Amino acid sequence: MAYNYALREIKDWCDSRKCLIDRCSLEKEYILPAVLRFPNEVNQLNNLPEAKKDFPKLSEIPSQVLQQAIKQLHRGWEYFQRIGFGFPRFKKYGQFKSLLFPQFRENPVTNLHIKLPKIGMIPINLHRPIPNGFVVKQVRIMRKADRCYASLNIQCHVSIPDPDPHGHPIGVDIGLEKFLATSDGTLVKPPKFFKKLL
Repeated sequence: MAYNYALREIKDWCDSRKCLIDRCSLEKEYILPAVLRFPNEVNQLNNLPEAKKDFPKLSEIPSQVLQQAIKQLHRGWEYFQRIGFGFPRFKKYGQFKSLLFPQFRENPVTNLHIKLPKIGMIPINLHRPIPNGFVVKQVRIMRKADRCYASLNIQCHVSIPDPDPHGHPIGVDIGLEKFLATSDGTLVKPPKFFKKLL
């Protein structure tokens, strides 16, 4: 619903800018104020609280899911602007195959359930346990065939040491006649393991 409403705003804005300067169509004309700016992603995201007042059903959906739907629309719009074809299309009921929950305050996954905002606890079959030290960053719920799957993005803070280079650098080349040749001038003959075993 939010996706289609946002797309309708974009289409209306585009259609209102197609009118010829010297005449109007006899059938229909989109008349929007000339000062009305393009409904970009930031404006549409900021208008979501007002849209929830106009459409109370939107209040039943987690805010982050609505925001992700609008972001998905604008990724499609940017693709259309860059490539020149593939104008975003309206989505029918049930056409969205996934929902993205982009952030969580606490770990939503237990061994038996996943807790999603405004949906609650959902029983799951945990494929493998989340390793110690990892935090769930995102959850994408996907519908495939007759089942729903949850794809988890996890993150761990790892301190990677940045050692100072030390020691003697050396270059190594591997060849056919000489198995190994180093930049120091060391040559290693091929080991020929098979011939030795024979």
